[in-house]
Amino acid sequence: MTKVVLVTGASRGVGAEVATQLADPRHHVVVNFREKANRADAVVAAVRSAGGDASAIRTDISDEQAVVAMLDEIDERLGGLDVLVLNASGGLEPGADAGYPMRLNRDAQVRLARLALPLMGTGGRIIFVTSHLAHFHGRKPVPTDYLPIATSKQAGETALRGMRQEFEAAGITFIVVSGDMIEGSTMVRLFERRDPEAVTARRNAGGGLPTTAEFAAAIVRAINEPDPTGDTVYVGGPDYLS
Repeated sequence: MTKVVLVTGASRGVGAEVATQLADPRHHVVVNFREKANRADAVVAAVRSAGGDASAIRTDISDEQAVVAMLDEIDERLGGLDVLVLNASGGLEPGADAGYPMRLNRDAQVRLARLALPLMGTGGRIIFVTSHLAHFHGRKPVPTDYLPIATSKQAGETALRGMRQEFEAAGITFIVVSGDMIEGSTMVRLFERRDPEAVTARRNAGGGLPTTAEFAAAIVRAINEPDPTGDTVYVGGPDYLS
């Protein structure tokens, strides 16, 4: 039986890698994107060429009406949803107002999860993708430039964990996958310009940073392998766990 997997923010980076690692006949991957249609189409093509099936849907997940339309399309074309990977995030975009990180990283995540529940049956999974900087915020230092994202993503994780009873009642497993800075990611490139010492410190602390492929592989394992609801999977950054 084919599982329908919606990956938000899947036109590049970790989301795109998750989509391509899911490329097999067991999955239909819905590649959600906000702006980069060419990139999303390339991810769909890569999934198909690797023996899987995929389609792309353009949706800004902070737009409630657009999210409803996306889920309606998934339900009508694919017959429901088995896995929701909440990967899309942001907050440092040029021109973004001060409230944007919380609207995207908390409010949009919670709304999408709640709206997706009626499409998901028993055995479904919701995966929230976050960073150690956000997950451990308040216990470990966070670079100043990243504070709006750390605060809002932690708030999103907390709010989703607060929905645990709803998820369990629907037979849905909720899993958090948290990673250290990802080598070569947009965030690392940004910090290499703004706060290079923060990147160097992270590389030195963990004996190197995880790659996009390694982080995506952990997310794919969380999709495919049994895990208790509410579990947290950590990728890289062993000093965070000590």
